[in-house]
Amino acid sequence: MLSRVIKNKGAPGVDGMTVRKIKRYLKRHWSRIEQALLEGTYSPMPVKRKEIPKPGGVRLLGIPTVLDRVIQQAVAQVLNQIWDHTFSEYSFGFRPNRSQHDAIRQYREYVRSGKRFVVDIDLSKFFDRVNHDRLMSRLATRIKDKRVLLLIRSFLTAGVMLGGLVEASEEGTPQGGPLSPLLSNIVLDELDKELEMRGLCFVRYADDCVIFVRSERAGRRVMESVSRFIEKKLRLQVNQEKSAVGRPWERKYLGFCVTNSRRNPKIRIHWKTIKRFKDRVREITARRRGRSISQVIGELKQFMSGWWNYFGITESFNRLRPLQHWVRRRLRAVIWKHWKNRRTRVRELLKRGVSRAYALTTGCARRGPWRMSKVKWVQIALPDAWFKSLGLVFPWI
Repeated sequence: MLSRVIKNKGAPGVDGMTVRKIKRYLKRHWSRIEQALLEGTYSPMPVKRKEIPKPGGVRLLGIPTVLDRVIQQAVAQVLNQIWDHTFSEYSFGFRPNRSQHDAIRQYREYVRSGKRFVVDIDLSKFFDRVNHDRLMSRLATRIKDKRVLLLIRSFLTAGVMLGGLVEASEEGTPQGGPLSPLLSNIVLDELDKELEMRGLCFVRYADDCVIFVRSERAGRRVMESVSRFIEKKLRLQVNQEKSAVGRPWERKYLGFCVTNSRRNPKIRIHWKTIKRFKDRVREITARRRGRSISQVIGELKQFMSGWWNYFGITESFNRLRPLQHWVRRRLRAVIWKHWKNRRTRVRELLKRGVSRAYALTTGCARRGPWRMSKVKWVQIALPDAWFKSLGLVFPWI
C-alpha cells in the first residue's frame, strides 16, 4: 500500500507533506496511528481543493494528505477483495486487469451484434452527489467491523479546505483519493444489477454508462425508465442536456466512437477528440511563446506519444492522416514568425534552395505566418524530411 502511494506520486495535501517524507513519518508515528485506527478514533484531515480544466468547465479534485492516502489505499485493497468479484462483467472502471480499451472493445462488439442505437446517460457531478447514507448501508451489508465503517465515513465527511476554512462534506466522494474509485463502483453496482435484471446490454466505465438497443423507440423508453431509477432509487441526478439516444458512430464514448458499417464496424477516434488534439497542438505551437523549433518539436513529440498510448487502439485512420500535414503547417508558421523580417526570410529561403526571384517575392510578401505556411516555396524550403530530421515523428504512421 505504501509503495503504491509513493509510485503514484501526487501533490501534497493540506499539511504540505510530500510522498518523499511519508516513510520517515510512519517510522516515527506508526504506533500512535495504529492505536487510533484500532480504537476507531483516527480523524483524517480535510482534502485540498484542486481544479482541473475539462471540456465545458472544470473538474473538482479533493487531494487528501499523503498519510490519509496510505490509509485509504490499505482500506481499498481489502474492500477490493470483498467486492470486486461480485461486480458486473460489463463494469470496466477502476478494476484490476480492466481498462477503457476493454470498455470500447465491448462497445464495438455490441454494435457488431446489430444494436444500432445507444442510450448515453450522463450523470451530473456524480462524485459530488453520492449519498453517504445509502453508500454506508451498502457497505454495512458485507463489512461487520464498525471501526472500518466509521473510518470510511470519516473520510467521506472530512470536508474540503477552501481559503483556510473547512467546508463540510454532506454528500459525495472526493475525486483524488485511492478509496473514491472503489466506492463509486459500489454505488453504481446497483445500476449494473438493475440493467442486468432487465436484460439490457450495457458498458460502464466509472460514471460513463451507455446502453445498447435495436431501435430509437426502445432507446427512448429505456432512457426514461433508467433515468427514473437513477434519480429515485440511487438519488443521483441525470444531466438531461448531455444524455441522449443516438447512433454509436455519432456519440462519443471515452473519446471514441465506431464506424458506420453494418458488417464490420471499427473503433474510431471521435471528431471531438481530434478537435481537442488540435487545440492542444495550437497551444504548443503558439507563435508568441518564444521557444526554439527544437523545443516545440520536443514538446509535440511528448504530447503525441502520450496521446497515442491511449488512442492507439483505433482501427480507422482516416481522421489521422490529415493531422500530419496540419501539424507541419503549424510548425512552418512558427518558423516563418521566427524569421521576423523580410531580409531574414529572403536569406533563409535562398539558403534552403529557393531561386532568388521566388525567394524575393515570397520573403517580401505581406501575408501572415499561417497563410505563408501554405505557399509552395515555403514548403520547399521546409520539407517534411527536414522536420523528420529534427525528430518530428507521428506515432500512427
